[in-house]
Amino acid sequence: MADQKYFKFQGKIVFIGFGSVAQGVLPLMLRHIDMPRERISIITAHDRGRAEAASFGIRYEINPLTRENYRAILDPRLQRGDLLINLSVDVASSALIEFCCEHGILYTDSCIEPWAGGYTDQSVSASRRSNYGQREEVLKLRKKFPKGPTVIPTHGANPGLISHWVKQALVNLGKDILGHTTIPQSKVEWAQLAMELGVKSIHCSERDTQYALPRKRPGEFVNTWSVDGFIGEGSQPCELGWGSHEKYFPPEGMNHDFGCKAAIYLNRPGASVKVRTWTPNAGAFHGFLITHGEAISISDYLTVKKGDQVLYRPTCHYAYHPCDDTVLSVHELAGRNWVGQEERRLYRDEITEGTDELGALLLGHKKGAYWYGSQLSIDEARKLAPYNNATSLQVAAGVLGGIVWAMENPHAGIIDPEEMDYRRVLEIAKPYLGKVVGAYSDWTPLQGRNQPFAEDVDASDPWQFKNIRVT
Repeated sequence: MADQKYFKFQGKIVFIGFGSVAQGVLPLMLRHIDMPRERISIITAHDRGRAEAASFGIRYEINPLTRENYRAILDPRLQRGDLLINLSVDVASSALIEFCCEHGILYTDSCIEPWAGGYTDQSVSASRRSNYGQREEVLKLRKKFPKGPTVIPTHGANPGLISHWVKQALVNLGKDILGHTTIPQSKVEWAQLAMELGVKSIHCSERDTQYALPRKRPGEFVNTWSVDGFIGEGSQPCELGWGSHEKYFPPEGMNHDFGCKAAIYLNRPGASVKVRTWTPNAGAFHGFLITHGEAISISDYLTVKKGDQVLYRPTCHYAYHPCDDTVLSVHELAGRNWVGQEERRLYRDEITEGTDELGALLLGHKKGAYWYGSQLSIDEARKLAPYNNATSLQVAAGVLGGIVWAMENPHAGIIDPEEMDYRRVLEIAKPYLGKVVGAYSDWTPLQGRNQPFAEDVDASDPWQFKNIRVT
């Protein structure tokens, strides 16, 4: 693994942003992409990661991109055949993607972002500024650039690897339940397989047990990946793909009146919504239903239609229990009416122990529940790559997979992660994911919910969202 080069790249690479994820991606990229380091550069808004960049001899420039200057900054630095890796916040993904398509430049990111303030701009409807709306804005560019360079938005761990784990899980279930030995080759075939299996709900289920010293202090938000990114996501309205089996629309639920209509949103911050979920090591737990791109793209990809009628679609959403000190940070954030703490700290070198367990949990099929994903400890992460913790390395592995796939397939146009070859991406990422496992369980969200607490549940179908949501 240490010396394997996946691709000899002839172009230049520019990083936009150099926070925790980009710092984790750089050593992996240098290890596996064959190119001179002088053709790699970093443009960032903050003085973070300068020492990490310097340790590899990579050019580093503080020059924040804005709506007014991004073209002037990027024009002299990038040309046809180059690669732009956007791992920033507050820089509009759609603007960078349009620029890249115009100039024949490859592009990848880990999250679709608006310009600074875009998520809270009250002059734009909540629907339009949601992750759903941001994705639809990017997908509209397909019509303008039908044969453009490869552009892969939302490709880290989740969104990103989670879509490929869903496919692997469906293949495994197809073999174990239906005796299938063939692998679906199209969107239609993947959706048909999910429907035939009876998958009703898919969780991006994550439990982070990493622990650091010194602990979180009052007035401080701590996290094992981007603090700014998490505060932004957690404060946005909750979003989820909405399944065809659902009988109870959430009281604060809202539909979108444009686009694929595969998802809904709740008129409340995602970090205020909890759901019941499960992972092999942690067992049952409550996670935050934070808005994420995979909730929309997976549900959209696995939709079966007859004309305009939806015959089948799974509910899909994130179910995230971050490290315990981040849970305390979220509790404090909510008490501040979602105004972010002034002090912010990223846990990396001070982590003493713990594991990030992240995977796809497929629910409702004949075997009940099946989880497939990564169990990566902090000790393993440190042995595998510098400048990472367990969380950032899982994301960095997904970014690396997207980079290599884009280089190998440079004319794919604008795509969702679900449209990539899941086997190739997982082959690239797997060496950095610790234990990659599949596990069955008899868990349901109704287990243990007995008297003395009276709850409104639907015992006839455990996989209704009203049963999964913590009320």
